[in-house]
Amino acid sequence: MQITIIGTGYVGIVAGTCFADMGNEVICIDNNIKKIEQLKNGIIPIYEPGLEELVKSNVLENRLIFSTDLDSAVKKSQVCFIAVGTPQGEDGSADLQFVFNAAESIAKSMNEYKVIVDKSTVPVGTAEKVASIIKQNSIYPFDVVSNPEFLKQGNAVDDFLHPDRVIIGSDSTKATQIMQDIYAPFFRTGNRVIVMDVKSAEMTKYAANSFLATKISFMNEIANLCEKVGANAEMVRIGMSTDNRIGNKFLFPGLGYGGSCFPKDVKALIKTGLENDCEMSIITATDKVNKKQRDLFIQKVTNILGENLDGKTIGIWGLAFKPKTNDMREAPSITIINALLDRGAKIKAFDPKASETAKFYFADKITYTKTAYEALENADCMLLLTEWNEFRRPDFEKIKSLMKTPIIFDGRNQFNSLRLKEKEIKYYNIGENN
Repeated sequence: MQITIIGTGYVGIVAGTCFADMGNEVICIDNNIKKIEQLKNGIIPIYEPGLEELVKSNVLENRLIFSTDLDSAVKKSQVCFIAVGTPQGEDGSADLQFVFNAAESIAKSMNEYKVIVDKSTVPVGTAEKVASIIKQNSIYPFDVVSNPEFLKQGNAVDDFLHPDRVIIGSDSTKATQIMQDIYAPFFRTGNRVIVMDVKSAEMTKYAANSFLATKISFMNEIANLCEKVGANAEMVRIGMSTDNRIGNKFLFPGLGYGGSCFPKDVKALIKTGLENDCEMSIITATDKVNKKQRDLFIQKVTNILGENLDGKTIGIWGLAFKPKTNDMREAPSITIINALLDRGAKIKAFDPKASETAKFYFADKITYTKTAYEALENADCMLLLTEWNEFRRPDFEKIKSLMKTPIIFDGRNQFNSLRLKEKEIKYYNIGENN
């Protein structure tokens, strides 16, 4: 099938590449000429395990094309996916200008029946607005479908190729059949395509992400209480997660959620509630707890080192909002590092993939090291902010020898407190009264 993907951001490039890998002819469109030229040359703007190899192989087979020519791509394709950004507005709502611009461009290029798919995360009612724009700008028949993505950064390629489920929001039998045909190769051992009305599909994305964000904030509140009463949050987590009604995912206490989805989607759902006179009390609390979690971690540091950090050197392990990505959007590291800089600290930081990304946020305000251990040389303390696998079993004797004072603040509960106590390293984590 001929498919056009408009937008070569995180969702667009993963979706386009995976569709091409299933034998479709895919054209990925972007108006950023430099970005398209880089993609043609195999330079991928995001780090995602397995993506670069898939892009190169499908480009080589001519199944995946990168272009700025939207008009030609639309004319060649039966299905057009809109996968542009929906950044958060100042009031928390999703900014849909790029979605609407894409819809207008598609409409003006149409030459026959098309299925236009909202792949971007959009509020309830967006499909109706997209349909209205297309009607105003085209005489050809079409259907608008909602097909939200549920990709986990760091595992996006596998998630797309082996999805838990695919949501198709459609009010058209014809469009539904076309969408089912597109996704059929992904479900050879079972059918996990869920068809529903368009508005329910739009809501499902926000509901799913907000629920997962709520689990994170709930566990962080429990962890904070554990510190006060002398309980161990890790033991509590294990006790909870073995209940199959609760499960073990998204129950790890830490610095809260970040990234491009959870923060934005939570705020957008709160805004949708306000617009419809429906107070979203639980979701609002989720957002509040998430913001507070970073402040509490900063307070842990200043309780030990003092509010004035002039002359203090702090080594940072991890900058990305989660492992296996170079994405730093809404990353806890941004809030925490800026707070430490404001107090006069000198920061030396290492991240396996996100150091270049970090320069957009910090420029030359911090030092970027080539190794994790280099970040700890003569440091007054170390902060673990991202739970990369390579940080799990470090040489603690080497850490002690490098640091001015052996103090570790673990924002991801990655280390064993008893082991560090034996090595005479002062250790402060989340949810334990250290």
